[in-house]
Amino acid sequence: MTLSRAINAGLRRALETDPKVLLMGEDIGALGGVFRVTDGLQKDFGSDRVVDTPLAESGIVGTAIGLAMRGYRPVCEIQFDGFIFPAFDQITTQLAKIHYRSRGRLTLPVVIRVPYGGGIGAIEHHSESPEVLFAHTPGLRVITPATPADAFVMIQQAVASPDPVLFFEPKGRYWDKGDVDLGITATADDVASMDRARVARAGTDVTVAAYGASVATALRAAEAAAADGVSVEVVDLRSVSPLDAETLVASVRRTGRCVVVHEAPVFYGTGGEIAARVTEECFFHLQAPVLRVGGFHTPYPVNKIEHDYLPGVDRVLDAVDRAMSF
Repeated sequence: MTLSRAINAGLRRALETDPKVLLMGEDIGALGGVFRVTDGLQKDFGSDRVVDTPLAESGIVGTAIGLAMRGYRPVCEIQFDGFIFPAFDQITTQLAKIHYRSRGRLTLPVVIRVPYGGGIGAIEHHSESPEVLFAHTPGLRVITPATPADAFVMIQQAVASPDPVLFFEPKGRYWDKGDVDLGITATADDVASMDRARVARAGTDVTVAAYGASVATALRAAEAAAADGVSVEVVDLRSVSPLDAETLVASVRRTGRCVVVHEAPVFYGTGGEIAARVTEECFFHLQAPVLRVGGFHTPYPVNKIEHDYLPGVDRVLDAVDRAMSF
């Protein structure tokens, strides 16, 4: 099953399980969304549960906040990553803070699905990686699946969570296929596990920490490094906020080296927080500085040169070589 179909199946399961779940977004109904992730759901569940909204992201999220206050579990789709900024105020000023502001009396179980990242030949506003802006905001969970199996389970966990969740979908991997256990139905009891990182490939020399689309890149780099006799352990973080430092630190203490990979610009990116945390927790185990590989500090480029911008296998291998050189 492709990653996009796995999300579709997870949303379908959530709609079947809880009548208070509803989907909202631009063109998600009859069209099934730009990437067809919600294809067929309006036909099967009706237009009152799979709602085509006006082109107004602030209105979509604001309406979702009101619905959540009345007991619903809205799942909003932001059509492209760069379109989320009109809703930034609603997300960071209201959605993230109402639980704290009400001293725990109000919960807002809102999921915001965000197709993000590059690799599809699109331009700026269609290939952004803004996850760090929301990870920096207290009160929001920020998660991103790297595999179809995780996508199916994690979207269900996000919907079941009592907290607001930013569900970043690596759209450059929408068509990647993998095995999916459709027998899993996530409940509120399973929510905690969506924050846990996983070791995607075991290794002994270098830890490469990645999330979303970059996990597949890290795995290809690990395979190439193995041909040169370097054993790379790949940790799929899965959650950007909260960060499962325990799993990552345990890996780095074994390997003594760490490279962090993400598509977002390196400057003030999530890799900086991860590098600082690893350095604090693993200082006496590190044999090399923690290195970061990511996008450049520029707006997203035109599609002809996006692969020069995105961190590919060669750039990851270069960082691995530099870490091994110390």
